[in-house]
Amino acid sequence: MKLERVSLNQFKIFLTFDDLIERGLTKEDLWHDLPGVHQLFHDMMFEASDELGFELEGTLLVQVHILQAQGMQIIVTQYPQTEDFEEEEDYIEMKVTLDESRELIFSFTDFEDIISVSHQLQQVGIEDAAVYFMNDLYYMEIQTLLRPEQRENLIAVMSEFANPSIVTSVRLNEYGKKIFEDDAVRQICSYFA
Repeated sequence: MKLERVSLNQFKIFLTFDDLIERGLTKEDLWHDLPGVHQLFHDMMFEASDELGFELEGTLLVQVHILQAQGMQIIVTQYPQTEDFEEEEDYIEMKVTLDESRELIFSFTDFEDIISVSHQLQQVGIEDAAVYFMNDLYYMEIQTLLRPEQRENLIAVMSEFANPSIVTSVRLNEYGKKIFEDDAVRQICSYFA
């Protein structure tokens, strides 16, 4: 589990599917096992609170983005307690929304990392991708249809260089600058040999 404080009232949690399994849940359980999921979120909130020094109170908006083959990214936003509940200490209300993405999109802070990862992706047979630039980040959308063993290789390689992204290809096409529309890995490897 990775934690990142975004602002005074917001933090992010990233869990891989292996992290979920270690906690006794599967991806399918997120949609069906409500008591188990509630306990998972409860435990994660307090673990994040301890590690980030984030005081949990009031209403928490929990947005869960399930990322294909990568895990899930959870964005937690805290809203101040309302006057109705001030007398109740330790009151936490969680509003949870789940969203699942079928796209494989990763974000990079430096184009040099895209060059490095492209050489490694080419070695494992993944060449079809698109590359975008938006909001000071580079994004790589993997367009190759992957077999399960390729997916595992992809996740291993990408975790060294990039972060999974919840930005959609629709948003990247609309607001991002297209650097490579398709076949990005092959092109990058030939330009930056």
